[in-house]
Amino acid sequence: MASGSGPVSALWTEINRCGQNGDFTRALKAVNKILHENKDDVTALCCKIVCLIQNGGFKEALNVMNTHTKSLSSDMIGFEKAYCEYRLNRVEHALKTLQGIPEQTDKLKELYGQVLYRLERYDECRAVYKDLIRNSQDDYEEERKTNLSAVLAAQSTWENTSPEDLGLPESSYELCYNAACCLIGQGQLSHAMQKLQKAEELCRKSLADDSDVTEEDVEAELAIIHSQMAYVMQLQGRTEDALQLYNQVIKLKPSDVGLLAVTANNIITINKDQNVFDSKKKVKLTSAEGVEHKLAKKQLQAIELNKALLAMYTNQADQCKKLLASLQAQSPGHPRPVLIQVAQLCREKQHNKAIELLQRFSDQHPESASGIKLTMAQLYLTQGHVTKACDILKSIEEFQYKPGMISALVTMYTNEEDIDSAIDVFTQAIQYYQSEQPGSAIHLSLVREAANYKLKYGRKKEATSDLEQLWKRNTNDVHTLAQLISAYSLVDQDKAKALSKHLPSPDTMSFNVDVDELENSHGATYIRKKAAKVVGESQPKEQGPQDVKKKKKKKKGKLPKNYDPKSTPDPERWLPMRERSYYRGKKKGKKKEQVGRGTQGATSGGSAELDASKSASSPPTSPQPGSGTGTATSNAVPPRQQKPAAAGAARKKAPTKKKKGGKGGW
Repeated sequence: MASGSGPVSALWTEINRCGQNGDFTRALKAVNKILHENKDDVTALCCKIVCLIQNGGFKEALNVMNTHTKSLSSDMIGFEKAYCEYRLNRVEHALKTLQGIPEQTDKLKELYGQVLYRLERYDECRAVYKDLIRNSQDDYEEERKTNLSAVLAAQSTWENTSPEDLGLPESSYELCYNAACCLIGQGQLSHAMQKLQKAEELCRKSLADDSDVTEEDVEAELAIIHSQMAYVMQLQGRTEDALQLYNQVIKLKPSDVGLLAVTANNIITINKDQNVFDSKKKVKLTSAEGVEHKLAKKQLQAIELNKALLAMYTNQADQCKKLLASLQAQSPGHPRPVLIQVAQLCREKQHNKAIELLQRFSDQHPESASGIKLTMAQLYLTQGHVTKACDILKSIEEFQYKPGMISALVTMYTNEEDIDSAIDVFTQAIQYYQSEQPGSAIHLSLVREAANYKLKYGRKKEATSDLEQLWKRNTNDVHTLAQLISAYSLVDQDKAKALSKHLPSPDTMSFNVDVDELENSHGATYIRKKAAKVVGESQPKEQGPQDVKKKKKKKKGKLPKNYDPKSTPDPERWLPMRERSYYRGKKKGKKKEQVGRGTQGATSGGSAELDASKSASSPPTSPQPGSGTGTATSNAVPPRQQKPAAAGAARKKAPTKKKKGGKGGW
């Protein structure tokens, strides 16, 4: 009997009624009363676990199961325990629990598939869902197909594999969205955008039937579709449209922290090293609680890499190094953290240390050596060490005989005037394709380029073997034959004569071109004038002495009046006066003598005439005030004028500063 609340049967009746109504809080109270009387009641314990799970108390439910292990066997509560561990993000424990249950029911398989998906074991997960769809018949078939399409989308995106065509329908917007994600992983962006637009239409239609759903609820449900649309636009290079759509999603503040983190991260990638203040605000959204349980490992890794790049752009060197150390600890063989670290060292002008770091990583992780060595070559080039860069590029076996690599090496060796090394690059590449792909388009193209290169730099004897090889493959190639004869003419004239016999005759090379019509055409730059028709006698007349044209005598040029044949002419006489080296500017003319000007006591030009001591005839007299006629002379030397600016150069007038002062100031 339950104390104070009636018999136990009444409590069970109340639990049954609350369970049917979905009132698990009240049902939990009734269960606790039963367990107060009998703490080992297995049925009551199971009911309590279910009530706690329904109310979201996963940790409490797990504690109950761990406390009563003797009463509750794994067969009875195996599913509930694995589900609680899954919801508490203890995915590895959930997998272990599920694998320990002997009998696998449909609900256990459903949970097993979810756990495998979270662990990114997509092949096993796909097999589980295919088995469920094949062997079960209930109302959850569409949900299972949705989960299976999500697995295919994840494989296409994160494993770069072509998904298996399972003939899944696109009847719901979730299925259509997952199909679009598959197409994005395959690079079919235009088709993916069409699928996303279709998913948006299906979502609006499905929610329009529910009268309780508001427009805000519809936009919140569409947020993930709009974010994926923006991602497609970003991949297509439509960054402005993508940024606008991303910001719309951020303003909605969706409850999915994973969606917020991915959207904010993509905005940061668009900003790059610009709009750093906005990126700093967005990066906080990528660090929200629970993000690590919502995203795939590659997504989390990309977010951490972008955080490190942002720290580098904002000159937070210590923060950047801390993030990179964490990334390298998680993925020691991943090259991107090392490349960001190298970029940081280059910003600090430590190029030698950056090269040493790249060399060390390349030796430790040869599987990533190709990209690392390309970066090393780039660093050597920026420092002007072209030969070292060439040596690094030649050591990349993966790209050694690629046309792009051959072109780069030949260009760099030519820049260093090392023609022999450039020819060696051609020779090795031709030998490789001669053994691997003889007669292929790339092989013949390399032979042609090698021959042209040798002819260009005067190596005609070496070019003959390449040209002869090309001509033997196509004896109708007149251009190659002409080149071959030209090369042999300087090396072996007998061989050149023998080959010249294979040249086509002039008759076979005529193209029946009307020369007059061609010269008189609209595009001709030179027109041959036709001789005027002679009227009358066609025989030319004999020229008499009167018909001979008289030659005009050249007049001698006039010499200047002050010309002196003994003196050397001025070499700068053709330059304007202002541009001559001896030009010193115009001297200011003497000012006219003015009376009463200048400082007191200054002498003037006419002071000698007014000096009474020099004139014996005039008696010494004192000058009257104000009767002086002298002007003050300036001892300042006129400044040397600068040479005028070159023709067409813009001239700027030097600004003058106004002097501030009190009364009477300038």
